[in-house]
Amino acid sequence: MTARFRLTVFVLLLSAVSAAAGPDPAAPPLTARQALGLLKAGNDRFARNASKPVSMSVHRRQEIADGQHPVAMVLSCADSRVPPEHLFNVGLGDLFVIRTAGAVIDRSILATAEYGATELHVPLLVVMGHESCGAVKAAAEAKGPSESANLDYLLRAIQAARRLTPTAEDREDQEDIKALVLANVEEVINDAMAKSPLLRRLVSEGKLEVVGAYYELVSGRVMFSEPVPPAVSAAPVTRR
Repeated sequence: MTARFRLTVFVLLLSAVSAAAGPDPAAPPLTARQALGLLKAGNDRFARNASKPVSMSVHRRQEIADGQHPVAMVLSCADSRVPPEHLFNVGLGDLFVIRTAGAVIDRSILATAEYGATELHVPLLVVMGHESCGAVKAAAEAKGPSESANLDYLLRAIQAARRLTPTAEDREDQEDIKALVLANVEEVINDAMAKSPLLRRLVSEGKLEVVGAYYELVSGRVMFSEPVPPAVSAAPVTRR
């Protein structure tokens, strides 16, 4: 390898590292709006097949070994096609991710979000549903109890969102499943605000913003709702 070639390779590697996705660890903490902007920019890169490299190196692992400082929390479905770090083109230590089928919440999920908001001082919580959600489809198709009380609990939680989408009841086409997914996101946000006085207080004090989101599997695009207002009346998920 010639000296000129070695220098060229070094410059290219240095450029790749400097262009890596994610927040600058030396910068001050992001606000909720800045964190949302980072997620939107990362998703735009992902959807355009232009994701920047994220550092998985031993240097990055050492950098975050003593503590974590994620810029946002993402409560999403456990679906294997919906990995938040990839969708938002961020790396190790950047997101505090909570995943459960259908993004359904229970006390442990609420406690996890409360921990992220209070102990880690994360300023943004994104509740994200997605296209062709199997859990939502199962809830729409369920005709009675299953063999599992745990599964029934989850399906009932999703079915509760039907009151927000009366046209979706007993219909299973893709548009109605999407409507139920969006309603479920709204229901999860409503539940989080109703069942967690701590999260509700943080929102009212402006220390936490909560937004809904919807991910399209094929396009790779994530659409976001407006944040829950300080008055804590949950906002529906709408395209913008």
